Amino acid sequence: MYINQITLKDYRNYDQLDLTFENKVNVIIGENAQGKTNLMEAVYVLAMAKSHRTPRDKELIRWDQPFAKIEGNLHNRNGPLQMEVVFSNKGKKVRINRIEKKRLSDYIGTCNIVMFAPEDLNLVKGSPQVRRRFLDMEMGQIHPVYLYHLSQYHKVLKQRNQWLKDVQQRKQKPDNTMLDVITDQLITSAVSVIEKRFSFIRKLEKWAKPIHNEISRGSEVLSIKYIPSINVSEDMDLSTMRVKIEEDFHRLREKELIRGTTIVGPHRDDLQFLVNDRDIQTYGSQGQQRTTALSLKLAEIELIHEKVGEYPILLLDDVLSELDDYRQSHLLNTIQGKVQTFVTTTSVEGIHHQTLQEAQMYIVRNGSIEVKR
Repeated sequence: MYINQITLKDYRNYDQLDLTFENKVNVIIGENAQGKTNLMEAVYVLAMAKSHRTPRDKELIRWDQPFAKIEGNLHNRNGPLQMEVVFSNKGKKVRINRIEKKRLSDYIGTCNIVMFAPEDLNLVKGSPQVRRRFLDMEMGQIHPVYLYHLSQYHKVLKQRNQWLKDVQQRKQKPDNTMLDVITDQLITSAVSVIEKRFSFIRKLEKWAKPIHNEISRGSEVLSIKYIPSINVSEDMDLSTMRVKIEEDFHRLREKELIRGTTIVGPHRDDLQFLVNDRDIQTYGSQGQQRTTALSLKLAEIELIHEKVGEYPILLLDDVLSELDDYRQSHLLNTIQGKVQTFVTTTSVEGIHHQTLQEAQMYIVRNGSIEVKR
């Protein structure tokens, strides 16, 4: 799949932008604060209907403007599609071929995106929240039903946490029947989320393990473990998993009432990365951590291809300069000729790979873009 055209209206520092892209590597060159990452972000937002940089949609609207709009022409195996995302003070709307989609799960997954940015190098050593976000964003693209269950889980979690907080602050009488009802709803969604996460990690590891082994020149074996905060395991069937989760919530009820919050569940889960059976978050070198992050991103590309039958679009936001020559070459060799790629960088000097020599170049200066012929 590939995007051949994008139009921005009052998006970040762009008042109006119409741009066409090649179905190959597109390099966006510019100094910092000129708008190159904003353009990259717009491609991401077109696919995911949300930014990877901020949870606040209003920040995407140009100063003093009522709305921001992103339109793009996508070509995938089903043919050409017109996609559109509009942000305003009233919220956001998404459309495919001018038809509004009421549920984001009916929109996300139309255009598959893999983003690799400097912050993704923190995937291994960063907080559990970073790893959960990685899981949720990637799974949501290829499993719309996962996105639905996750949305339901967070909706009920918010209600449950508010109820627990109100009881803690004595604004609400402790009604066990009400708590049972909310908890039962939460467990229903939690079972689906956890089961699908186990399955996704198993498939991701299948692709990441040989990639990591190749990048490390055969010296390292990567394994990925999903670490749920609840006492469940991958080999449990759904009914057994539900019973275990119910037991945990019952056991922790008094503690949750005292703390005023839900202390276990998918919102507290984590991933663990092991190289040669050692936890690399704790014991790994920076090189091992970067190799793992790169392996995960390259594995995502192959996993999406396996699932949807075509390669996703790859976004490399100022990440090439963060990789040494060997990892750079491995990344560029992998994508060459098969993945439409967008690269942002302040300069291509020092990067001599053939993929970049054949790329389409765009020069960004203060919110305007010139195509370099």
